[in-house]
Amino acid sequence: MTDHRSIFVWIECKGNRIKAVSLEALNCGLQLSKTNGLQVCAVLFCGEQKPDLTPLSDFPPHSIKIFSGPQWENYNSEAVSNAFFHWMQEASPRLVLLPASNHGKELGAILSGLTHAPLASDCVEVECLNAIDFEVKRPIYSGKAFVSLALEGKGLHIITLRANVFRGKRSSKGTLPDAELVVSNPDAKALSLIVREVVKGTGKLDVTEARVVVSGGMGMQGPENFPLLEELAEVLGGTVGASRPVVDNGWRDYSNQVGQTGRTVSPDLYIACGISGAVQHIAGMSGSKCIVAINKDPHAPIFSIAQYGIVGDVLEIIPLLTTEFKKILHG
Repeated sequence: MTDHRSIFVWIECKGNRIKAVSLEALNCGLQLSKTNGLQVCAVLFCGEQKPDLTPLSDFPPHSIKIFSGPQWENYNSEAVSNAFFHWMQEASPRLVLLPASNHGKELGAILSGLTHAPLASDCVEVECLNAIDFEVKRPIYSGKAFVSLALEGKGLHIITLRANVFRGKRSSKGTLPDAELVVSNPDAKALSLIVREVVKGTGKLDVTEARVVVSGGMGMQGPENFPLLEELAEVLGGTVGASRPVVDNGWRDYSNQVGQTGRTVSPDLYIACGISGAVQHIAGMSGSKCIVAINKDPHAPIFSIAQYGIVGDVLEIIPLLTTEFKKILHG
């Protein structure tokens, strides 16, 4: 796999589990390969325990490369980028695709700096223009507009992909190629050492990966009312988000924050509960496929981008919605 004839897809893992956003990146790579004939290689970094590769069979790559060692037990951007860069110099990929997660965006930026390759971040479309050129579409101005960029020439290009955009249709469990295992890499040395990773939160579905997000704002009136949102989210198979004022007041953890200074989400359904719709919040969720707004202020800005709006007290409406959804979805 040399001479820019391959697409590397970084597969992000959490413990022994492959994250769903990585499967979306893999699907994007495979779609591109159908047009330009490039070979898709899934690249994983893990500790001494190899992750379960079964999810990759939904979008089977042409090859799999696993870097395994204690230095990758916990994600370390310095160690991962050093090893990735060293291998890229030998293999010369045409494209590197990464999910636009926190780690993915960080790794993409580091690799871009090391290789001097252009980086297109948070893309929602990737298209082959011809055998060597690509075009990407990404949001600008806090999601108010989109720009199309041409990635031209035979050199390397690095692209991060927004979650819940490149899901695609899974194959009928294709056959995975044998994984090539690299047990150690002398170039993976790092000045920093991750001693322990402390994960704060409920351990439920990450807000950036959820297909349904039920978000609460100051209209929820206090942290004691957020269980109403948790119950609705559970019924819909989603997770709970929050606006920045809610996080600033300590009602919810920062990992729940949706907005320009928080997480960017693109779920199938986004229910905004007691959220006025400040531009910073809209920047983080305007890519949602369907937006439902619930607010007692009929003039709240959130209604201007919502497909469906309910004017009323969110504390009264949410329990009613939960009851009705339970009847419809669970009989």
